[in-house]
Amino acid sequence: MSVVQQMATPLFFSDSAVAKVRELIEDEGNPDLMLRVFVTGGGCSGFQYGFSFDEELDDEDTVIERDGVKLLVDPMSYQYLVGATVEYQEGLQGSQFVVQNPNASSTCGCGSSFSI
Repeated sequence: MSVVQQMATPLFFSDSAVAKVRELIEDEGNPDLMLRVFVTGGGCSGFQYGFSFDEELDDEDTVIERDGVKLLVDPMSYQYLVGATVEYQEGLQGSQFVVQNPNASSTCGCGSSFSI
């Protein structure tokens, strides 16, 4: 039996991120899509953030739902993301999802990798 953890906002999902995810889901025409945020080893600072769309919940995923949009986090990534905010930013360098992470002791210039 699959058990999905739902916790009280361990990771914040900004208005801009919710709006962009909703827009992308509508563009795909697949209401089952959810945004997965994860941490992997790599990047210039040791760890890097990743984002993907997923239709499946893994047994131990944490689900953050805001305004009908779901964000998924696996248990390994969760420990690095508690208290962080997922945002969507548009600027001169392009558009992207970014993580504002109070747990990171340093980040790279592009904002996609960090160290603890």
